[in-house]
Amino acid sequence: MIERLLPAGPHHRVRLRCSDRADGDFHVDLAEAELAARRATFAPAVWTWLRQVHGNRVVVVNSPGEGAGTSADAAVTTQLGVTLAVQTADCVPIVLSAVGGVAVAHAGWRGVVSGVIPAAVAELRSRTSGDVHAFVGPHIRAPHYEFGADELAEVAAVSGEGVRGRTLDHRPALDMTAAVGAALADAGVSAIDLSDDDTAASGWFSHRVRGDKQRQVTAAWLEPLP
Repeated sequence: MIERLLPAGPHHRVRLRCSDRADGDFHVDLAEAELAARRATFAPAVWTWLRQVHGNRVVVVNSPGEGAGTSADAAVTTQLGVTLAVQTADCVPIVLSAVGGVAVAHAGWRGVVSGVIPAAVAELRSRTSGDVHAFVGPHIRAPHYEFGADELAEVAAVSGEGVRGRTLDHRPALDMTAAVGAALADAGVSAIDLSDDDTAASGWFSHRVRGDKQRQVTAAWLEPLP
């Protein structure tokens, strides 16, 4: 498990946790009782989880569990007692914080193209103040992410030529780290905590490398400063 704290103003902070393989499967289609028990041991409160669709919809959450199961790829709250979560197995989990608020986003290549990152940043800024801070969680890196020419051109058109990478055997690849970094920079986010964990490594679930059907989770919530 990865745990981080992000600033959220003079009275609050954001606590986030990213699961790994040892924490178990958080796929949203697991049996409800099994999933609820696993969530309860990992992060507090009733979760707002999303049925992710690789789009740019952002859900605004005002009470614990509100919007759970909504078809969307990002969520934002300014309320204590609310846990936001996204599931990944190669895509990029992102947590954003600002004064009095937190947002989470799930960014695959289609989400980057559709603008989920600027949408999440804009929704958070509309409800908070101050600088936006970001945590970019474990995701697949270019050496293991061979990519088709047409799709790579789509991402490059949005995020720049820096998203073009190479696999270990020198085939065209997508650099999701660069794609997300460019989207955050374009949205005016410069304070970024980047995890160096690659989901291609054995401690993570990876759909692309191992065909895993399981999912990691990234959960985040506001808490008062001690």
